[in-house]
Amino acid sequence: MEPHLLDTLDLKLLQALELDGRTPFSRIAQVLGVSDQTVARRFRRLRATAGLRVVGMVDESRLGRTGWIVRLGCAHDAAPSLAAALARRPDTHYIDLVAGGAEVVCAIRPRSERERDELFLERIQRTPQVTSVTAHCVLHSYYGNTLGWLRKISALDAEEELALRTASPAPSSAAVVLDAADETMLTALARDGRAPLTELQTVTGQSEASVARRLDRLRSTGVLYFAVEYDHVPLGRGVEALCWLTVTPRDLVGAGRLVAGHPEVRFAGAVTGRTNLVVSVLCRTTADLYAFVGEKLAGLPGVVTAETTPTLRRVKTLTQPSAG
Repeated sequence: MEPHLLDTLDLKLLQALELDGRTPFSRIAQVLGVSDQTVARRFRRLRATAGLRVVGMVDESRLGRTGWIVRLGCAHDAAPSLAAALARRPDTHYIDLVAGGAEVVCAIRPRSERERDELFLERIQRTPQVTSVTAHCVLHSYYGNTLGWLRKISALDAEEELALRTASPAPSSAAVVLDAADETMLTALARDGRAPLTELQTVTGQSEASVARRLDRLRSTGVLYFAVEYDHVPLGRGVEALCWLTVTPRDLVGAGRLVAGHPEVRFAGAVTGRTNLVVSVLCRTTADLYAFVGEKLAGLPGVVTAETTPTLRRVKTLTQPSAG
């Protein structure tokens, strides 16, 4: 799908779904001043031509879990198969081939310490094609996860955004405990975030009223949020890259908050390790990436070193391996 085929209504629909992936088409249509059929037709077209998917995601921090970003150095011929194997795991997201195809970068959200240790200390270490492993524990997210990049495209005007925005979950330090029905529902929503209540009723064996209550509870506690998966090329963002920064401790928070506000940034997080600030960016061209690194990153306080690794191929974004 070519960039010019995305018109204003397409962009408004994408941003509306970013604000709340389960908003009824009738509500979106009402706010945007078009018919329900028009919104549904645009949604189907974007799904077919731009890879649009709405998926239910779990905020692991609400469950007392920790996220990781892992860099795996490997032989060139082993990188695609390694990335594909990681993509089949339900606890992996954002798997990229970078660095000339000799490195795989992966976000991992283990469900338990046992699963973390099994992956890091056994499976990866025993993979002969892996030549190096660098694991960064995510300490804090300045942008990303529940805040999707589509919020930055400014397609909706202020009144439309206010009408479509939903209340944010209240902060809580207490970990939420899930039962089997919750887990089943979350698995179904990871496949289709807009799955109707009747479908969720079928997979969970619960009544429709019970399903609705569970859905509301998972959302209000912040465990469940909805993300939009899409091909960023039709939005004119054909260049992806990861920036690995070393920032002095006193400037880390300030640098993280500042970089999070730039329109190119879709994730910025403080992490453990020699590299303590990781930034994922979407740019229009390599010239724009150069300007971002040379001007915006250079303008951050306390940056000691910076490494930029362009993404060669995205293997997995959210819950499903990418096509091709």
